[in-house]
Amino acid sequence: MSFSKLGLSAPLLATIAKSDYTTPYPIQEAAIPAILAGKDILGIAQTGSGKTASFVLPILQQFQQKPVAPNRFIKALILVPMRELAVQVGDVFKLFSAHLPRPVKTLAVFGGVSINPQMIRLRGVEVLIATPGRLLDLVANNAIQLSDIDILVLDEADKMLNLGFKEEMTRIFDLLPEKRQNLLFSATLGKEIHTITEMLLHDPVKIEIAPETENLDLIKQTGYRVTEEKKGPLLRYLIKSQNLKQVLVFTSSVHKADSVVHKLKQNGIVALALHSQKSQGARTDALRYFKSGEINVLVATDLASRGLDIPALPVVINYELPRSPKDFIHRIGRTGRAGVEGIAISFVCAEDDHHFRVIQKKMGKWVDMIEAEGMNLHGY
Repeated sequence: MSFSKLGLSAPLLATIAKSDYTTPYPIQEAAIPAILAGKDILGIAQTGSGKTASFVLPILQQFQQKPVAPNRFIKALILVPMRELAVQVGDVFKLFSAHLPRPVKTLAVFGGVSINPQMIRLRGVEVLIATPGRLLDLVANNAIQLSDIDILVLDEADKMLNLGFKEEMTRIFDLLPEKRQNLLFSATLGKEIHTITEMLLHDPVKIEIAPETENLDLIKQTGYRVTEEKKGPLLRYLIKSQNLKQVLVFTSSVHKADSVVHKLKQNGIVALALHSQKSQGARTDALRYFKSGEINVLVATDLASRGLDIPALPVVINYELPRSPKDFIHRIGRTGRAGVEGIAISFVCAEDDHHFRVIQKKMGKWVDMIEAEGMNLHGY
């Protein structure tokens, strides 16, 4: 099926063609016509399944028939769990709205940065992408009105609940008009998602897209048995001896990420950390420098890594193992994409042995192990 069969307007189809989009994803095929018909949506789909465009395109089309909203009266609200996702969704809105006959001003707002510039930029905004906490800050400052919302989107609702936004979301729902279109997207359909579905959605169209399995065959995996005190020297040895140019290193805590970066810099390796306690500007810069090759190593926590889009990433290193096999597969799945082989390396301490065996069993692959004890790490 082509985008022209989904009921989208000629200006949107022209923009889609210019953006090198050729065939809609399954969730786009199902969601776009239903949203254009005014239906509520319950979409169960993994990150990277194409769901952002599945709501952005029909929302922009609906706005072509709407009068321009009064200043600071938002007409469409997209709630997201993280700053990076807010920026990404905002970019998709800007991409597809660039050549529309009726301009639709959008803005992404989030915490971790000053609220005043965001309040200034709200003038004329009709579509707001927001994290729950910052949205409530703006409401408390009388910067926006939510009483005229026509469309509410919850993007990655499961992550918002997992990250503790349930109370904020409930407060936001109480501020919205009763009559509106609701679009809920989630990677999973757990008990809490079911509760929100019952509360928000009216006779929804349910769309469930089975997640694609990671192609682990393209990933060459190696494990190193290593003591905690030798992890740092081993990491630096691998980067320098193998001349690794683009390495994504995962740690399990903010403190450890900062510590690893500090030691890498002390040893002449250009690195930056990416985690939730960094400012938005620092996080954006770190990701940009890493993608462009200005830094060789990006050290990230799992929380900060969600939603990262890094094409053709050659190497992932698990400095510390994640808590679940699912998170392990998510981490190493950052490499070995688009038919290009990748490398995944895991550091395993003695106390991690059982956990790593569980990970391998769940993954369905056994990893070749190397004993770091016999390696000469002197000087690293």
